[in-house]
Amino acid sequence: MKVRLRVRHSSDITIPITTEFIKLESFLKFCGAAETGGMAKNWIQDGEILVNGEVCTQRGKKLRPGDRVMCLGESYYVTGA
Repeated sequence: MKVRLRVRHSSDITIPITTEFIKLESFLKFCGAAETGGMAKNWIQDGEILVNGEVCTQRGKKLRPGDRVMCLGESYYVTGA
């Protein structure tokens, strides 16, 4: 059994979702980091977004509670409702 430990930092902005997952592009708009879908798309394609500490270039990446997204120096922590 593989166990992954995710530490929540106190500087994270907590973003609760009410669904099982949210796609990365939608999440960036939902949390207010990106004003438009085009802006989110460009950031993702340019490799400016980190998901759980790794560069993510997949717009449709599914984020679930426990995931952390880094965008423009801000850290967002996905939680369940």
